[in-house]
Amino acid sequence: MKKYTIAMLILFVLLVGCGQDDIRITADEAKTIMDTEDGYRLVDVRTQEEFDAGYIPGAILIPHTNIQEMAPDLLPDLDQKILVYCRSGSRSKAASKALVNMGYTDVLDMGGINDWEYDIVKD
Repeated sequence: MKKYTIAMLILFVLLVGCGQDDIRITADEAKTIMDTEDGYRLVDVRTQEEFDAGYIPGAILIPHTNIQEMAPDLLPDLDQKILVYCRSGSRSKAASKALVNMGYTDVLDMGGINDWEYDIVKD
């Protein structure tokens, strides 16, 4: 019985770990979601300065360093689809995994704004 429990635990860890790698989507896939779906939230995890220089329309800023503190207030629905991006994809990957670990169920890492070929808001 003990071997069975350990085997099931290992299988669970492997499946959960593999699922987190499947949250990366392309800019084109993100654009399709944005054009065809309602109710998603677009999150920019760069710094305030980077955000001020240009962001994807509709995005809210939650710097990756503040994701655990700010997400509960700004993203209260754990089941809402959340699209996350940064400059190149490193911070969005970390922030997306942090959101998943916080209990968010529909997080998609769309990489970096550097790969975004569509509209950008510049103030």
